[in-house]
Amino acid sequence: MWLGPEEVLLAGALWVTERANPFFLLQRRRGHGKGGGLTGLLVGTLDVVLDSSARVAPYRILHQTQDSQVYWAVACGSSRKEITKHWEWLENNLLQTLSIFDNEEDITTFVKGKIHGIIAEENKNEQPQSEEDPGKFKEAELKMRKQFGMPEVEKLVNYYSCSYWKGRVPRQGWLYLTVNHLCFYSFLLGKEVTLVIQWVDVTQLEKNATLLFPECIKVSTRDSELYFSMFLNINETFKLMEQLANIAMRQLLDNESFLQDKSLPKPRKPLKNISALKRDLDARAKNECYRATFRLPKDECLDGHTDCTLWTPFNKMHIPGQMFVSNNYICFASKAEEACHLIIPLREVTIVEKADSSSVLPSPLSISTKSKMTFFFANLRDRDFLVQRISDFLQRTPSKKPCDREWKWNLADPGCEEVPELPSSSPLAVSPTSALGNRPVNFSAGEVPTASQGLLKLFRRNSEELLGPKGAKEKMKEESWNIHFFEYGRGMCMYRTSKTRELVQKGIPENLRGELWLLFSGAWNEMVTHPGYYADLVEKSMGKYSLATEEIERDLHRSMPEHPAFQNELGIAALRRVLTAYAFRNPTIGYCQAMNIVTSVLLLYCNEEEAFWLLVALCERMLPDYYNTRVVGALVDQGIFEELTREYLPQLSEKMQDLGVISTISLSWFLTLFLSVMPFESAVVIVDCFFYEGIKFILQVSLAILDANMEKLLQCCDEGEAMTILGRYLDNVVNKQSVSPPIPHLHALLTSGDDPPLEIDIFELIKTSYEKFSNLKADDIEQMRFKQRLKVIQSLEDTAKKSVVRAVSGDIGFSIEELEELYVVFKAKYLMSCYWGNNRAAAARRDQSLPYLEQYRIDMEQFKELFISLTPWSCGAHTPVLAGRLFRLLDENRDSLINFKEFVTGMSGMYHGDLTEKLKVLYKLHLPPALNPEETESALEATSYFTEDVTTEETQEDKGRRNENGPEKEEKGASPQDYRYYLRMWAKEKESKKETIKDLPKMSQEQFIELCKTLYNMFSEDPVEQELYHAIATVASLLLRIGEVGKKFSNRPMRKSEDSKANNTQDPASEEESPTSEQSQNSAVEQQPQADHEDKTCGDAQPEKTQQENQTLGDGSGEGQGSPLQLLSDDETKDDMSMSSYSMVSTGSLQCEDIADDTVLVGCEGSSSAARYGSTIDTDWSISFEQILASVLTETALVNYFEKKVNILQKIKDQKKVERQFSSSSDYELSSVSG
Repeated sequence: MWLGPEEVLLAGALWVTERANPFFLLQRRRGHGKGGGLTGLLVGTLDVVLDSSARVAPYRILHQTQDSQVYWAVACGSSRKEITKHWEWLENNLLQTLSIFDNEEDITTFVKGKIHGIIAEENKNEQPQSEEDPGKFKEAELKMRKQFGMPEVEKLVNYYSCSYWKGRVPRQGWLYLTVNHLCFYSFLLGKEVTLVIQWVDVTQLEKNATLLFPECIKVSTRDSELYFSMFLNINETFKLMEQLANIAMRQLLDNESFLQDKSLPKPRKPLKNISALKRDLDARAKNECYRATFRLPKDECLDGHTDCTLWTPFNKMHIPGQMFVSNNYICFASKAEEACHLIIPLREVTIVEKADSSSVLPSPLSISTKSKMTFFFANLRDRDFLVQRISDFLQRTPSKKPCDREWKWNLADPGCEEVPELPSSSPLAVSPTSALGNRPVNFSAGEVPTASQGLLKLFRRNSEELLGPKGAKEKMKEESWNIHFFEYGRGMCMYRTSKTRELVQKGIPENLRGELWLLFSGAWNEMVTHPGYYADLVEKSMGKYSLATEEIERDLHRSMPEHPAFQNELGIAALRRVLTAYAFRNPTIGYCQAMNIVTSVLLLYCNEEEAFWLLVALCERMLPDYYNTRVVGALVDQGIFEELTREYLPQLSEKMQDLGVISTISLSWFLTLFLSVMPFESAVVIVDCFFYEGIKFILQVSLAILDANMEKLLQCCDEGEAMTILGRYLDNVVNKQSVSPPIPHLHALLTSGDDPPLEIDIFELIKTSYEKFSNLKADDIEQMRFKQRLKVIQSLEDTAKKSVVRAVSGDIGFSIEELEELYVVFKAKYLMSCYWGNNRAAAARRDQSLPYLEQYRIDMEQFKELFISLTPWSCGAHTPVLAGRLFRLLDENRDSLINFKEFVTGMSGMYHGDLTEKLKVLYKLHLPPALNPEETESALEATSYFTEDVTTEETQEDKGRRNENGPEKEEKGASPQDYRYYLRMWAKEKESKKETIKDLPKMSQEQFIELCKTLYNMFSEDPVEQELYHAIATVASLLLRIGEVGKKFSNRPMRKSEDSKANNTQDPASEEESPTSEQSQNSAVEQQPQADHEDKTCGDAQPEKTQQENQTLGDGSGEGQGSPLQLLSDDETKDDMSMSSYSMVSTGSLQCEDIADDTVLVGCEGSSSAARYGSTIDTDWSISFEQILASVLTETALVNYFEKKVNILQKIKDQKKVERQFSSSSDYELSSVSG
C-alpha cells in the first residue's frame, strides 16, 4: 500500500535492494523469501520481538535522489505481486516527469505531493469509523489478520508483548486479544509458535505467581493449560481477558452477540495505541460497576466521574469521595466504605449553581431538588465543564409529569421525595405510604378487584398484636425511621450511611417495607420513569397463551398457600397478572419456579405495579441469570458459596463436599431468598437486608447458618441426615418482633423430635453473620462470579454435549469419542457464523427453550465447509455440489437448517456400514430431493419437468421409509392427543429403519449421468485411481447397456421400431471392448428376471451398442467438475486405448457441457457431432439400485474403495489444523510449531 512519505536514514540496513532506477529503490527484507541463513533468522526474530512493520510488509519502495543521503519510504507490500504493481505504476507515470526537473528538492517535493494525493484518493471510500483507531494499532490489526488468517469482521481489541511458556522455555512474542479469540505469535531463530484459542473454549482464567512462572496469567481450556508472563501491565491485560471471556460466556448463555457501541464520545485528546473497541469495552466495564454500585437501570451510561467532597449536614463534615454523572443521575460514593452514598435523579433537580469559592470551600457546587434538599459539593477540579455537562443532561431530561399521575407531598418532612398516587378511579398503583390502607375492598363486585395496595393491609387477621408489646416495638421502629428520614432525607435522595444499614438490620417496619424495598433495589427509578408501562403490559398479556402462562397457572395455588392473602381470588389474580406481565416483558426468562414464591411476598407489601418493578430489579439486576431455564446465576453463586466455605470454614467444607450437601441446599436458599425454607416472618427480614446489601448478605447468612451447625454437620453420615439438621434449624428461626400472626410453616410439619426445638432469633443470626463474615466485599463477589460463571457455563455445555451424544449414539455408527469430537466441530462452525456471519440470523436459530439437540443448527454454507473437510469421498471441485445434495437430503423439514443428529446421520452413511449402505447413500444423493432439477443440465425444460415429476411422485411414497434421521422433525407442530399417537410415531420410527434396496426408486438416465460424474471425480486423488477409472468405465458402460435393454421391454412395439430405424443410421461398431467388460456385462445381464430373453436381445443389439469414439467436448457446466486432463498427468495416459483414462457414458444421454475433455462415448442413438449437440435425455431409460449394486460388485477395485475404513478422528484433527489458513501472499514458509 502507499505510505505517507517517511524519512529513512539507513536504506541498506536489514534490507536487500532488488530493483533500482535513478529515483526509486525496490527492497526486500533480509531473510524473507528463499534462503536468508542465520542473518534471516536473526532479522525475523528482531521483527517479532520489536513488533516491526516488516512482519506485515516485507517489501518496500524508497524514493531517492542522486546527491542526497536521505531516503523516503513511499510504499510497502505484503507480497511481491503487490509491490510490483506499485513499482510499475511509478515507472509508467512518474519517471518521465521527474527527469524534466532540474532541482532535486523539487523532485522530492513533487513525489511526496503525488503520493499524498494518491493516499487521499484511496481514503475517500474508506469508512469513517476506521479513522478512530490510531495508525500503529491499524498496523497491528493487519499483522493479526495476516498471521492468523482472520477475516475483516474479526476486530482486534488490544495487543501486548509477553512470553508464552512452552514447556520450561519462554517464547517472547505478541499476544493479540480479539473479540472472539486469544492469539499468540512468536518467532525466535527459526522456531515459530502460533496459538489460536476461542474465548468460548476457555474454562478458567487465573492470575497467579509461582516459582516457575513469575506473576503470570494461566489460560485453561478443556485440552490444555497455557501460561503467559512478562507483561508490562499484567492487571490491565488480565482485566481485558476476563471481559472478553465474559462476553463469550454471555453468547453461549443467551445468544447475545457482541455489538460495538459506536456512539461513544470522541476522546478530548488523542489516545495513543488505544482502539475504539478497547475504549468501548472500558466504558462497558465502568458502566456495569456504576450501575451495580448505585442500583441504576440497565440502560444508564456513565458520562464521567471526578474527585470531590460532599457536605453532610447530619454530621457537619466534608466527606471526600467521587461524583459520578450520567444521563439521568448524579451520584456520590465516599472513599471510606459506607460513610455515605447519595443518588440524585436529574428529574428531581431544580437548580444547579456555582457558589463562591473560598479557602475553606474551593470550587463549590450547589444542587437543589424539588424536595427542598440542597447538596453542596466542593473541591471540583473542572467545575465549569461539569456544570455544563449537567445542564446539557437536564435539558434532555423528559417532562417531570408522568401521564395521569398526581404528585402529592407524602409527609411534611423536607427531605422526602414526591410519592406518586393514582386517582381512586384508577385500578393500579397506589403508594404503600398513601392513606388508602383501610379502604374496604368490594369482593362482591362483578370483576376481581386489582390489588391497589399491599395485600397484608387487606388481610390483617388479628389487630390485637398492634396493641401489645410487639405493636409498641413496631411503633418504635417506625419512629426511628422517621427520625432517620428527618436527618438524612427521604426518598431517592436520602443520604445512605452505616446508620441506614443498622436500621435495616433491626428490621424494616411493615408500613415502610414496600417503600424502602423500592428505594434500596432501585426499582423506584424504573417505575417512575415508565408510567403506565405495567398497565399496558397487563392489557397486552391478558388472554395470551404460552408455555410460561401454563406453568404460571399450575403454580399459582402453590404460592404461599398458608397465607390468607392467597386463599382467595384477589391475591391469586394479582399474582397471575404480575407474573404474566413479566413473562410477556422478558420472554427469554418467561417464568421459572421460585418466581411465584418471591412475587407473592412482594405483593404482600406492595401494590401490583411496585411488585412488578421489584421483580424486574430482582431478575434482571440483583440476581442475574437466576431465573432462566438453567438457573445459571444460582449455580454461579452456589460455586461462590462453596469457595467461601473453603475459605472461612475449611473443616466443614471437606465434609460438605463429601456429603454433596452444598449443591442441594444452596439452590433452595438462594432462588427463594430463604422464603421457602424459613418461617415467613423471619425470612422477610432476610429480604429486607438483601434489598439493601445484595447477594453479599445472602452469602454471609448462609455461612453463619453452616457455622452455627458445624459440630452436628461434622458428625453426619449421609446427605439426608445433614439436610434434616439444617431443615430443623431453619424451621426454628423465629422473629419475636413480628406483629403479623404466625403463619404455619410447611417444613415445620415435616420435622419432629422428642426434645423441644431450640429457637433462634433472626436478628441474632443476622448480627452473628455481620460479626463473623462482614469482610465480604461486593467487588470480590463480582470477581468470583466471573470465575464461577466460566466454570458453570462450560459445565453446562459439557452436559449438553453428553446429552446430545447419548441421544444420537444408538442410531449412528460412530463411537462416543468420535461423536463428541464431531459435536465440538459442529458447534464451532455454528459459533463461527455468530462471529463472522450474520449475527442476528445465527442467533435466531438458537432457542434456549428447545432441547439440547435442536439448539445448534447450521445452514447449507456451513455444512458445505464441514463436508469438504470431513468427507471420505473427496471429489475435488465437485465436492461442494455433493455437499449441497447431502444437505437437501438431510433437511427433511425444509427449513434450510440441520441439527447435529441430521449432520452425523449424513456423515455416518459415508463412514460406516457395508458397501451396500454406502452405495445406497450415494444413490440417494442423485435422486430428488437431493438432486436439484437445475443441476441435471437438461436442454429441454419439458424433459426436466417430466423427470422431476416422476421422481417426486416416487419419493413421496418413500418419504416415511427414508426418514432415518429424525422423525421428531415431522412431529413438530403436530398436536398429539394421547399416548397412542406417540406409540404410532415410535413404531413409524422403527419401521423407517427397515428400508430395503427394493424401496429405492429407479434412476433416470439424467440422474445416472450425474452419478457417473460424481464417481469420476471421487477417484481423482486415490493411489489406485487408474484401476478405479477402469472399473468405473466398465461399470458405467455395462449399466448403460442394461438400461437400454430394460427400455426395450418397457416400450411399445411401435416405439421399438422407430428406435431401430434411428439406430440403423449409425456407423458399424468396432469390436474393441475389453474381454473383462464383456464378461462383466454378461454376468450382470444374467441376473435380470428375463435373463434368456435379454441375452438374445442384447446379442442382436450388440453391433449397434459397442461403437466407441474418442471425442473432445468443452466443459461448460460452470460447476468446476474437473476434467481428466486436469486430474491425470501425461505419463498416466500413455496408453491411448486404456479404458482407465476415460469416462464411459452414453452418447445420446447428455449434451456437450456434460462431458469432460477426453470422454469416450458409448452410444446407441447417434454419434455424429450434430446429433450429439441436438440430442435430448432419454426419458424411457432407467436403472435400479440392485442393478448398480450388482455391477459394482463385479469390480474388486470399487469394492475395496467403498469398504476401505477411514479414521474420522484424524480428519477432524487435520480440519482443526487448517481451520485458519495463513495468508497465501507470503513467499516463504516457516517451520510451524503448533501450540
